[in-house]
Amino acid sequence: MKVVPHLRIPAAVAIAVLCGAVGSYAQAPEVNSTQAPISFSTSVNLVPVKVVVRDKEGHPVGNLKQSDFELRDNGKTQTIARFSIEATEASTPQVVAVPADAQGRDRPDLAPPSTREPAAIPERFIAYIFDDVHTDISDLMRSREAAVEHLERVLDPSTRVAVYSTSGTLHLDYTGDIAAVTKAMRGVRRWTADDERDNCPPINYYWANLILNANDKESWEAAVQNTLLCITGIDRMTAEQITRSISLRELAKGQRESGMGLSIFNDVIRRMAATPGRRSIVYVSAGFFLDPDLRIHENDVFDRAIKANVTINALDARGLYAVIPGGDASIGGKATNALITTFKQRMEKDLAFVTTNVMGELASATGGTFVWNSNDYKAGFERLAAAPEFTYVLAFSPQDLKNDGKFHNLKVTLKNQKGLEAFARSGYFAPNAAANAAETVREEIRDAVFSRTETAEIPVDMSLQYFKSAEFEAKVTVLAKLDVSSLKFRKNDDRNNDILTVVSVVFDRNGNFIKGVQRIVDMKLRDQTLAKLIEQGGISVRSTLDLEPGSYLVRLVVRDAEGKTMAARNGAVEIP
Repeated sequence: MKVVPHLRIPAAVAIAVLCGAVGSYAQAPEVNSTQAPISFSTSVNLVPVKVVVRDKEGHPVGNLKQSDFELRDNGKTQTIARFSIEATEASTPQVVAVPADAQGRDRPDLAPPSTREPAAIPERFIAYIFDDVHTDISDLMRSREAAVEHLERVLDPSTRVAVYSTSGTLHLDYTGDIAAVTKAMRGVRRWTADDERDNCPPINYYWANLILNANDKESWEAAVQNTLLCITGIDRMTAEQITRSISLRELAKGQRESGMGLSIFNDVIRRMAATPGRRSIVYVSAGFFLDPDLRIHENDVFDRAIKANVTINALDARGLYAVIPGGDASIGGKATNALITTFKQRMEKDLAFVTTNVMGELASATGGTFVWNSNDYKAGFERLAAAPEFTYVLAFSPQDLKNDGKFHNLKVTLKNQKGLEAFARSGYFAPNAAANAAETVREEIRDAVFSRTETAEIPVDMSLQYFKSAEFEAKVTVLAKLDVSSLKFRKNDDRNNDILTVVSVVFDRNGNFIKGVQRIVDMKLRDQTLAKLIEQGGISVRSTLDLEPGSYLVRLVVRDAEGKTMAARNGAVEIP
């Protein structure tokens, strides 16, 4: 791996910060360096939009410019404030830590950084969620075996995989151990509720919703007629009472089971938000139904995924699917009539559409892909888990944004690029309350910390050293040298004012946050001091973290308050 002098910094939702020393200028009255805690809240200021562009053959395109894109928010054209291209085939440049002695001096007897190969650092996190609640055992077995077969292609050294089930009975946290992932996937089983029973009359969740929430007269009459046929010897009034009672029970049961799936999504997204790099979910299901009471919870999933930059991809575990003529046997009865038969046929057709549509909604709302109506499960997994070779990242500040929590539709189009198609997330949610300036800054830093993208709006050189103070104790020093000539100082009397936020964060090799430090460097420089700093190449900020031996990713993020620019760099530390 080619080593490039770069720095990157991750930050977490709540980080207790320890600080190192700043260079010699920190002792002067013109530079004040202070320690500050890091905490983040969710808000919308600069909205990021990831875009994948493909040609007619489906091949990704990576040679477009900012001027080739047009972005609309609720139909209004927006100004693209930031633009970058992420290429996944190229290895992420890393600074590799070198050993130092107790005084922080380099060890010349050891190999220099350019000849030391760092441990592979995870850059992509994939969570597989198997819907063991709504998918029958045969479909689960086919899909899980196909998932196992494609693991060798997706589990490269930079990828970590987690496995979950919607019932909550299966939970494997992120790992690169293919044996552990294989064992977890083959452990997927059909989940059965403790109160599951054969109903007479048989009414499912969707049917109960039509009766109780939609007040559909045909659904009610068909259900009552079904009850009269299922339970012999009862009158109409008794049949209506039984029908309503079973409908209430099945509606509650259906809400509980569909709610379980939505809760798993929220849990997985919350966990993924604390991982660096690219994040995606592969959801395997036969589809499920959401009644009006659950739609607001579905929007919560969209909101969390969009704000956490998590893409949800979905695969229909039923493969090639056709509605059974005459209705599904699971909602049949001892006898039938023309009204019941006609209703069941229509209901099964509608149910097949709405359950499939939920998976499509999860994918489209988060910029993901939905694979359905295909028995080629392996190809489906390959398509959903594969990272595009090129991803464009656009960002914009919404015009006249109201803090009403409403969903905004986004549309990304290409100018004068025939034969190409852009794929992007479908929208975002406005905040419910105005974000103050401090919250906006924290959110920008948080996004930069948990990204793997190199940013160089501020020229920064980074170097890493480690010193083992004991067998199981080590100190890692992160030294950031910033070119102050690129900063946009605010002149006040005879002083040049600016504030730098310098964050250094450490993740383990599985992408788990370990610890971080933050420095606030408040500069009020006289003209002659600024000139001297420029002549000497800039200002240095040093941070020290206590770690145990192991392999780590170091992420450095620097933000300039006056210029509102940022730098982000990556580093690797392997302490024997």
